[in-house]
Amino acid sequence: MNLSPRLDQLSVPISEADPQHMKAIFDAQQETALRWRESTASERIARIKKLREAMLAQREALHEAFALDYRKSPTEVEASELLPVMDEMRHAIGRLKRWMKPRRVWPTSTMLGTFGSVQHQPRGRVLIIAPWNYPLSLCFGPLVSALAAGNTAIIKPSEMTPAVSALMGRIIGEVFPTSEVAMFEGSLPTSQALLDLPFDHIFFTGSPVVGKIVMAAAARNLTSVTLELGGKSPTIVDETANITLAAETLMWGKFLNAGQSCVAPDYVYVHESVKSAFIAECQKVLRSRYGATAADQKQNSDMTRIVNQRHTQRVNALLSDAVSRGATVHAGGEVDLAQCYIAPTLLDGVPADSLIMEEEVFGPVLPILGYTDLDQIIARINAQPKPLSLYIWSRNKKHIDKVLTRTSSGGACVNHCVMQFVHGGLPFGGVNNSGIGNSHGHFGFKAFSHERAILRSSPLMLVKLFFPPFTKGRHNFVRRTVDMLKLPMF
Repeated sequence: MNLSPRLDQLSVPISEADPQHMKAIFDAQQETALRWRESTASERIARIKKLREAMLAQREALHEAFALDYRKSPTEVEASELLPVMDEMRHAIGRLKRWMKPRRVWPTSTMLGTFGSVQHQPRGRVLIIAPWNYPLSLCFGPLVSALAAGNTAIIKPSEMTPAVSALMGRIIGEVFPTSEVAMFEGSLPTSQALLDLPFDHIFFTGSPVVGKIVMAAAARNLTSVTLELGGKSPTIVDETANITLAAETLMWGKFLNAGQSCVAPDYVYVHESVKSAFIAECQKVLRSRYGATAADQKQNSDMTRIVNQRHTQRVNALLSDAVSRGATVHAGGEVDLAQCYIAPTLLDGVPADSLIMEEEVFGPVLPILGYTDLDQIIARINAQPKPLSLYIWSRNKKHIDKVLTRTSSGGACVNHCVMQFVHGGLPFGGVNNSGIGNSHGHFGFKAFSHERAILRSSPLMLVKLFFPPFTKGRHNFVRRTVDMLKLPMF
């Protein structure tokens, strides 16, 4: 494992992109975007394949860049960064011709004599703003969908992972001229300058707070948006759950990427009758995966670091507040701000008014809360903003159905977690506070496409019967047509 100093610790300055240069490239992409409206599936697939080849050519360099930015292990880079993008590429390459084919729509009873279809057109020039927690996956994944749909793109990665961002910029520069795909590094001023441009679509991944800013900026140009946000994703482990399997899976889903995942279980409700057994199983899993002692865990190369000291301090503040209010630490609790390290931590007895129960943790700290009444837990979940994900562990079908029916979330897993993000056949997205729109696979293709309605009329032109002059006969015909619509469809 590369233990080199991180770039933010070396005080590397962040250079902001020149707004005039951004505007010039944005203007240059208009000609490409118009030309690409006629692009074939083979041409789009060729672009995706070129990106794939360039990305894999930098495979080892990506391992080093992730180690430099926040000490992410090569195996985790492969599993959480490369694998989702490769799967997205494979999915698009294999199905793009089918996605692009116009879809025939049968006429309704009042549209007899017409022929309808839905044609997927590229939106045009799109902006992709990616976060720092999965900088490659959440940048190149949407880019694959944008290219599959026939769009040009400008990408703004996070300034918090400079080594990975620089390498992504090199990859994109090798594959595409800036009139097709361009990337601009920088912080808030760069994002603001890009958001001032009248893009045809904006795809943003980040927090709900910033998502509102992006949506407000998009509204100035009436630009459509896809917002992949987050929230406090709840987990329920009931009295019938397979406790061993639940602990094994949840300890993976929660501490993957040091908890810095928008779909990570944020807190867990565990039935009181199995809570002690669940905590014991979780402790066992953590010891076997990361080490038996605090020192072993800190030296374990499989534990990713927090992205920077500011975020480490934020998570530490949540942890300290919970402990000061009476929460019990059942595992972990060690913090090293200088090394951006927080041990995988389990908290029990967390007060409802503690800070960690108010904001998304986004770190390796898991509150465990006991319950006895499932209806009360559902009421508590419904009292909060709708989360991106919800997880339930149970072998009771009635419990599962009750939770899925009476709650709302972007996605959900039964007896699993996180994997709904990876399933390319499922829509991935939030609802209200946790996001707008969907991505991945066909849903990503549609997010970056305009579904254009095409209607062709036959020579019969029954609609002439609705033209003036409105004689008594025509009035009676229209009236009978309206009455006919009360009849059930066959």
